[in-house]
Amino acid sequence: MTRFDLPVAAEWFRKRDLGGGLTLIVEPHTDVLMRANIWHLRGRDRDLLVDGGLGVAPLRPAFPELFEGRQTIALATHTHADHIGAIYEFEQRWVHPLEAEALARPRPGTLISDQIPAEARRRFLDADYPPLGPALVTAVPHAGYDLRSYALQGAEPTRRIEAGEVVDLGDRRFRVLHVPGHSPGSIALFEDATGTLFAGDVIYDGPLLYRGPGMDIGDYVRSFALLRSLPVTVVHAGHDDSFGKTGLDAIIDAYLARWRTEGLIEG
Repeated sequence: MTRFDLPVAAEWFRKRDLGGGLTLIVEPHTDVLMRANIWHLRGRDRDLLVDGGLGVAPLRPAFPELFEGRQTIALATHTHADHIGAIYEFEQRWVHPLEAEALARPRPGTLISDQIPAEARRRFLDADYPPLGPALVTAVPHAGYDLRSYALQGAEPTRRIEAGEVVDLGDRRFRVLHVPGHSPGSIALFEDATGTLFAGDVIYDGPLLYRGPGMDIGDYVRSFALLRSLPVTVVHAGHDDSFGKTGLDAIIDAYLARWRTEGLIEG
């Protein structure tokens, strides 16, 4: 077993106030492959947490100013390991029905690269991610933390939410979109009043993973068509920086062109 001599992080999470009640939370000490965005939105009557990170350290106690005394809907856009780590910490746990079982009983995860199957590591390289280091983290959350102890905690869903339903925060309402491709039960949230889209991993401004278990190019193409049809003003995605309608269309066009070149789609 490779020896891991990693420093202790002063803070495991980092947050940034984006205004309008929106906070972006990231885990800066994770490998870029697993560094997912965690979005917190303050509503009048209740708050929304979009995804829950990797689960290396507890999220809720790290930010009492966000979570204490507030009802929070913890919504998983999909159930890959880097998005569901903290969902169990919240009383309201929402997910698409196709991924409810995976949220309740997640597959074992790992922070040790050698434990990732070689085929999966090749897919990451093919998608243009840099080679993985020995570990998927560059620090540990506290002294004595053993990377081998990492495990996702299951979260029984309290609501199975489907396309067309609404996430209502009192003053803000988000329409649920079913956007498979990255996973069968991937969902996005769209606010018609403002054009705000929380996209999960169906699209983001970085190397898109489109080969692997549960991923389907035909589903991606249909989901891209849905996203392109929306009057989007800003996309807050599952990874990397936010972008607007022009960026959304450019990313879609680039992947459609790539897939045509690879012979994955016609036209």
